[in-house]
Amino acid sequence: MTAFLYALMIFVWGFSWIAIKWQQGSTPMEVSILYRFLFAAIVMFIIGKAFNKLQSVKITDQKYFAVQGACLFCCNFLFFYSSTTYIASGLTAVIMATAPIFNAVHGRIFYGIKASNNFWFGAVIGLTGISLLFAGDLMQTNLSKEVLLGLFYALAGTWCFSIGNMISIRNNKNKVQPFTATSYAMIYGCITLLLIILFKGLSFEITLSTRYLASLAYLAIPASVIGFTVYLLLVDRIGANNASYLLVITPIVALIISSIFENYQWTVFSTLGLLCVVLGNVITQIKKPILCYFWKFQIIKQ
Repeated sequence: MTAFLYALMIFVWGFSWIAIKWQQGSTPMEVSILYRFLFAAIVMFIIGKAFNKLQSVKITDQKYFAVQGACLFCCNFLFFYSSTTYIASGLTAVIMATAPIFNAVHGRIFYGIKASNNFWFGAVIGLTGISLLFAGDLMQTNLSKEVLLGLFYALAGTWCFSIGNMISIRNNKNKVQPFTATSYAMIYGCITLLLIILFKGLSFEITLSTRYLASLAYLAIPASVIGFTVYLLLVDRIGANNASYLLVITPIVALIISSIFENYQWTVFSTLGLLCVVLGNVITQIKKPILCYFWKFQIIKQ
């Protein structure tokens, strides 16, 4: 079941990249993100009430839901959208793929969770693969004030995402189910976005095109309602480090979609990158230390 949920998340969030791109237009990004999560939150609460999925929670839990909502359903998206205005989206994806590293560090700081050597080895190989996948964007990027600002936004967005993961671990320790946490966190994320929109004096008018509305529906239901609930469930099942590694894999799906809709051309670099990402994912999931296999190989060879 866990393997199925993992694969589902790779495809659901992999398709969301093209949907996010189709959201770009005259509608401010803050407003688009607000409608996405407002729609998703309404669906979550309807399902929760209809099937009795919402738990009774404490006031203390609400404080954590508020922080999680601001991190996962507001600030990280604002940072990532801002990042792509300064640097190539491929480079932003490379930075976002460092989420497992952030989770490993934060998990050690907040909960004393030690990441395995296999995880670090696999993560390095996977991130190398991501860099190869976006080698073209990386080579075309010149270090400048704008690029540094874009990198800062991307890192800030990844940090926010990781903090949201850490709160999910806290919720799990306090017996709060992912569906309940996601439902309340989305509401708080929407409140945060609403305050930002009102402060900036932005218009709530949206683009009434088929592409915009279809992408909004996809981002709200599969990518948000299903996506974040399943993702936080994976955090509970396999840990934040391994769950967040799927963010290293989803760009592959995004590139496949891009090759269909945007004529993305595969190269030797991107093919090698794909193999590295797959290999890195396999290594992170191996329980026995890789060195054991290496020593066994050496013994057999001798």
